[in-house]
Amino acid sequence: MSQTVDRALSILPLLARGPADLGTVAAELDVHKSTALRLLRTLHEHGLVHRQRDQRYRLGARLFTLAQEAVANLDVREVAHAHLMALNESCGHTVHLAVYEEREVLYIDKVESRYPVRMYSRVGKPVPITVAAVAKLLLADLPEAERRALAERLDYPQYTPRSTPDAAAFLRELATVREQGWATDLGGHEESINCVGAPIKGPDGRVVAAMSVSAPNVVVTAEELLTLLPHVRRTADAISREYAGTTPPKEAATG
Repeated sequence: MSQTVDRALSILPLLARGPADLGTVAAELDVHKSTALRLLRTLHEHGLVHRQRDQRYRLGARLFTLAQEAVANLDVREVAHAHLMALNESCGHTVHLAVYEEREVLYIDKVESRYPVRMYSRVGKPVPITVAAVAKLLLADLPEAERRALAERLDYPQYTPRSTPDAAAFLRELATVREQGWATDLGGHEESINCVGAPIKGPDGRVVAAMSVSAPNVVVTAEELLTLLPHVRRTADAISREYAGTTPPKEAATG
């Protein structure tokens, strides 16, 4: 039975490359045509495969429906939490997870620092959108027209001398973030707090969330915090792979 299931599932990536006839499927699976036909008929009955007028087979519409439902029901926080905990255990600093919803960037998870100095951020609280590293990562992934329109709508509070001053500067920074694949907030919101972050991507390669590590200057300098960037990026990549279903769950990234 397991071999039958394995063979049936092997047909799907084959058809993902394009329609194929019965002979091609049988050759790919190294089975007799009668076996390949039986597998294709079963997949067809479940809507996962469709037979065209030219007698070739392609992926069925139900497969796409299932994929969309699976993505819609994924909880990025649930996937990410063990990884965030592992990163916090390794470095000791505050770790955040954020998403972009309805023109706001919101924290949806937080693991507190082990140090006495704590940050005032809270889960469910909007992020200072023009300066936070997680916000830059999420907005940098927007289509260019949407990115520009949003930048023009925003206010640019001068929290500190390092805050983003205007839309033109914000768009330049988003372009840099988009190109390099990571972001920082080095005293842009609070002069004493630095932050470095990386994006979490879904199966289609788009950014679905962003994570960051933050610490006050009294605990670690900005330069020292930046040395954690490779660790932060590895953690984000591990979350992305698990979210996309390319690695088993609950295998938190380690240093």
